[in-house]
This record gives sequence, C-alpha cells and structure tokens, in this order.
Amino acid sequence: MCGRYASTLPPEMMQELFKTLNSIEMIPRFNIAPTQPVAAIWEESKRREAHFARWGLVPRWVKDPREFPLLINARVETMAEKPAFRDALKHGRCIIPASGYYEWRTNPDKSKQPFYITHEDGRPMALAGLYATWSGPEGEEVDTVATITVPANGQLSAIHDRMPAILEGDAIEQWLDVRGTDAKSAYQLALPLAVGALKFHPVSSRVNSARMDDPGLIEPVSDVRPEPVIKKKAGGSAQMDLF
Repeated sequence: MCGRYASTLPPEMMQELFKTLNSIEMIPRFNIAPTQPVAAIWEESKRREAHFARWGLVPRWVKDPREFPLLINARVETMAEKPAFRDALKHGRCIIPASGYYEWRTNPDKSKQPFYITHEDGRPMALAGLYATWSGPEGEEVDTVATITVPANGQLSAIHDRMPAILEGDAIEQWLDVRGTDAKSAYQLALPLAVGALKFHPVSSRVNSARMDDPGLIEPVSDVRPEPVIKKKAGGSAQMDLF
C-alpha cells in the first residue's frame, strides 16, 4: 500500500505541469499521512482545478464517518466492484501530485525498513486517485480522496508487493476526463510503471512518526540491500477520528 508520501512542488509548478486553472497555497511536505489534508486535482464542468482534500475517502452515502473504515487506498483489482469506490471510478477520478512516496520492507527479523521512492529522473509524480465529497447533516461538505494501488513491478516487489498507480502523459488527461473516458477505459490506465522507471533508497525510521516532517526524512541513511518481502495477512481497517 501507499501510506506516506512527500510533496514539495511549488504551487506555480503544479499549476503549470498539471494545467490547472488555479493554484492553492502549499508548503513543502515530507511526510504526508492519512487523514491529513492533501492537494488533489480533478475536473468538474470541464474545469480542472486543484483542491485540498482529506486523505481517506468517504462516499457520499455514509451517514457517520466515525463509524466508517479509513479508506486511503483502492486496489485496482476490486475498485470497480466495491460500493465505496464504484461511483468515484465513474465520476470522481483525480490525481494527487507527489514528489515521492515511502514504502516499508519487512525484514526476516520482522523489523521494517522504510524506503523513499521517486521517478528515476526526479520529476513529479501524478498518483491516480479517486475523490468523493461527503455532506454532513448540518450542510457541511468535506472533499476526500484515496490513492489507487497496483501490483508492484519486478523492481519494487523487493520492497513491497503493492505500489501506487502513477500516471504519465496522455494517461493523466484520460484519467481526469470523466466525461470522455468511461470507467472501463480508466481502469486500464492504472498500471504498474515499467521496471527502471523508479529509483529508491533506504531512509530513517523517523518517517514512521507522522509528527516528523523535514527534508532529512527523504535523505538516504545507508546502503541497505532490498530483500524479498515477507507477506503478512491483511489486518482490519483503522477507524477515522477527524470528523
């Protein structure tokens, strides 16, 4: 899964790269965690704009978000079937700009080594995502998002068996065009990047704490050779507590 990432793009660069009609005030973030506000881009009425949204998707039909699981990732294999994601795949596709993301490798001794993963050439990432706007009983509205994960490619599988779906080129345009690209076609855009497209290095375990947020988090700590991941059974979903 993708559970932490960094985004250090200046607002004007994000606006230029992703062709948004607006910019939003952003500060460099090096350890963005679930339930925090994130920058996301989507189109409504042919207007492509950047928004702040809560990382943790809440479908419109949820009555009480406090009793709903925290959905930060949607698995590409099941997102078209799950009620929580099905409508968003048709009408609520977005991208989430990132500079890189973190993933944890499980070592033979059960310890976990975090890695920072970026494009090979250092350019920004466009993480494929889904969004939904939850409306409360008092008329309040909260934009919420989830990233999409796909099976890891042969390179990244040494760290984890999943990776985020990272869109490039025309795939970004098609993904955001919810009128011109139907759900079935959009589904086929969410693919693992080719081997060699990404690079990674081990980083400090300080990133484990969501309270840490500084440039030192993305710096390499030592030459740790990736080993095959030890798969664990999926646990239960966490509960959100920010509503």
